[in-house]
Amino acid sequence: MAICKPSELKAKLARNQTILGLDLGTITIGLALSDITYIVASPLSTITRRKFSHDADELAVIIAQHNVGALVIGLPVQMDGSEGARAQSTRSFAAELLKRQDIPISFWDERLSTAAVERMLTDEADMSRKRRAEVVDKAAAAYILQGALDGIRNESGRNGSG
Repeated sequence: MAICKPSELKAKLARNQTILGLDLGTITIGLALSDITYIVASPLSTITRRKFSHDADELAVIIAQHNVGALVIGLPVQMDGSEGARAQSTRSFAAELLKRQDIPISFWDERLSTAAVERMLTDEADMSRKRRAEVVDKAAAAYILQGALDGIRNESGRNGSG
């Protein structure tokens, strides 16, 4: 498979497959999973980053366990919309992953996702700093994936295809 637009993902999925959202950090990878109707994203877990081969192997296990048919990876675009070193690193990660795993991958602009999630966890959930640190990466992945799912649904509605 290859890199594609989020709006193209649904057509590439088999029945009952899910979409896995990734928030690539330097220390961890936050993971979130869609339901099979592609309406709701839920935080799943985090992977502690090591060598790429180890990270890719862990992702392959999760992909198989959860019948994942596509990935949405948060793209850390700068505030002005340009792509810096972190975005290039994210694109490289996806390209290397495609060499190991035949799965459609889409990027989703993740600007301010971690900040939004941290604010929500602080203000609304009133979580301690320690507890926030434990959940923020997978919650940010869910925030990213939910944005993509909403975008896919809105695009489908405009096209009259569901």
